[in-house]
Amino acid sequence: MVLPTEEEKEREATEGQDAQVVYGRIRDIVRILGDFRRFKAANRSRADYTQQLIADISSYYGYTPFLAEKLFSMFSPDEAVAFFDANETPRPVTIRANTLKTRRRDLAQALINRGVSLEPIGKWTKVGLQIFDSNVPVGATPEYLAGHYMLQSPSSFLPVMALDPQPNERVLDMASAPGGKTSYMSALMQNTGVVFANDANAARTKSLSANVHRLGCKNVVVCTHDGRQFPKVIGGFDRVLLDAPCSGTGVVSKDQSVKVNKTERDFALLSHLQKQLILCAIDSINTKSATGGFVVYSTCSVTVDEDEGVVDYALKKRPNVKLVDTGLEFGVEGFTNIGGKQFHKDMHLTRRFYPHVHNMEGFFVSKLQVLPRSVLKNKLQQAEEKEENDERLEEDDNEAGADVTFNDDEDKALMESEYFTLTRNCLTKTQKTNAANKKLEVSSHSNLKPSNLFFRLLLYIRDFT
Repeated sequence: MVLPTEEEKEREATEGQDAQVVYGRIRDIVRILGDFRRFKAANRSRADYTQQLIADISSYYGYTPFLAEKLFSMFSPDEAVAFFDANETPRPVTIRANTLKTRRRDLAQALINRGVSLEPIGKWTKVGLQIFDSNVPVGATPEYLAGHYMLQSPSSFLPVMALDPQPNERVLDMASAPGGKTSYMSALMQNTGVVFANDANAARTKSLSANVHRLGCKNVVVCTHDGRQFPKVIGGFDRVLLDAPCSGTGVVSKDQSVKVNKTERDFALLSHLQKQLILCAIDSINTKSATGGFVVYSTCSVTVDEDEGVVDYALKKRPNVKLVDTGLEFGVEGFTNIGGKQFHKDMHLTRRFYPHVHNMEGFFVSKLQVLPRSVLKNKLQQAEEKEENDERLEEDDNEAGADVTFNDDEDKALMESEYFTLTRNCLTKTQKTNAANKKLEVSSHSNLKPSNLFFRLLLYIRDFT
């Protein structure tokens, strides 16, 4: 395989490119980068092949060069191509059974009777069903209108499963429209407690309210506030779900416009907004909650700036927060370092989901526990005490290791004292006794052992004093 020359690149740019030729070149470059020493050309570097691969991905799949490079940098070359390929394939249609009104088994049987081909999504969920084919509109069946199920992507099940709301709790969904996650939380709480379903866009709360009523969620309060106003408007929640506004790089298969309408400035602005929202979500938690104290931060984006970067920022700004296990049975671990960026050591507890790996929309899920300030103070105090003890021990070690010297002027008074003279005479006598003992033949019954000599020395000292 030979890389195109500059003239060939210019001709392709002006006259257009043959899609089959470009895709074939993509596969060839991936093969070369997989075993570079074996397949590389003599006068070509890895950077040459990588730059050409990114350019071909951009032109073949329709991404801007900036976004193609940003997404490509997260994967190995072969996995990157698999990711871009998966974004060209629509995701399966899935629904969630509403356990407030029915059971999944009963719902599946009712839909099968109407000519719907379906099966459970997987073992990881007890409420999801995947639709393969249907003779009737899935969004207009009597079961749908009666609120027995919700059209919902499986990736949006994950944040709610990670949050794990309990009955009688006080929960906030900061960006809730159109209501799939809110209604799922209401079902898990068995219509007890209260779920505050907030969305900054008042127009979107219409569909949110409609779904809440259709699904029979009686513990939901719909409100319209900017998420950054929490906890000023209301706080003291046991759990908070923040499915933050994002670039949508995980849902390209559903919204192809993401490929061309996201710039570097967009990512910077979104990241800034997400950092503000996650701090407000943390501050809205009741740290004295007996059952909760958790925040789940999720996005439908796969970029590091919107995922690990935001969580890492929150951990630095709020020392009383720690990452905990999401409780999800599958998913790829979050990055602890990538592209020269270092993140918190516990970032592996977060989970990433990819369309080419899990056959669902790209998603990021993290779970944080907010600890009381008193616990933080105790930890800081213990850390300070430990640091002081370590410093004290280090000073003692330094003093013990220092050179020992004698000052004759300071010791003169002690050396001339009566006690010192008697002790010196005693030791001299002991030395003479030891010398005499060496000349004697010690029998097997002799008891002149080092311990006996030491005891005899003590007797001498007693007699003289």
